Amino acid sequence: MFAQLVGFFWFTIALFPLTFLQRVLHREIQAALLILTRDATLTMGIFSLIFLPGVFLHELSHFLMAKILRVPTGRFSIFPKPLPDGRLQLGYVETARSDIVRDSLIGAAPLIVGTFIVAYVAIDRLDMRILWDTLRHGQLNLFWIGLSNLSRVNDFYLWLYLVFAVSSTMTPSESDRRAWLNLTVVVGALLAIIWMVGAGSWFVNRIASAVSAFLSSTAVIFGLSAVIHAILIAPVALIHKLVARIAGVDVR
Repeated sequence: MFAQLVGFFWFTIALFPLTFLQRVLHREIQAALLILTRDATLTMGIFSLIFLPGVFLHELSHFLMAKILRVPTGRFSIFPKPLPDGRLQLGYVETARSDIVRDSLIGAAPLIVGTFIVAYVAIDRLDMRILWDTLRHGQLNLFWIGLSNLSRVNDFYLWLYLVFAVSSTMTPSESDRRAWLNLTVVVGALLAIIWMVGAGSWFVNRIASAVSAFLSSTAVIFGLSAVIHAILIAPVALIHKLVARIAGVDVR
């Protein structure tokens, strides 16, 4: 049974580091910008421009999913604003409250769309399948050769920036996740009923296996995004420390 559900495990394992690394990288970028500009409004503007493609895709995903599910929408914005708790909201889409299934799908839309965009770039534009296969088979020499040649791909830096901007803004916000707990309870109850009526084996072999395979592939994409964020944190943190030392002031 574990073999059929391994994708769920890797999906969960990969999602948490990505979310954590996003927050660390965003905090370091904001701190460096604030020290350089000494202006919170200007800092918010520059920060939002850096992630503009991802923010636009994030909010557009919410909007389109709401329209597909026939949930009324209100204002749409990709301009940043500070929240009372000190966090920065890069954009928003107003949607009416609906049932837990539709609310959950609307909240998850940026994660779904962002995953497909990152997967497309990684597989079709950067041909990461070859790198993954060499790494999976332990061919480390071929892996490093392929990795060093990635920069020769046409428009490599453009695709790399797109992956960074999208993956850094595709995780659902707290408001996006508001219906997930209720949906999890409902799905858990349905799975329990399926198991009690004797359809557990059928579910694991037919449905869970397919979902697990998809989630395993998604976990690879999350891992790629996490690695990109992890690589960028060190130089951005160094820039933060340098500008803080030169300016004689630091922010946290």
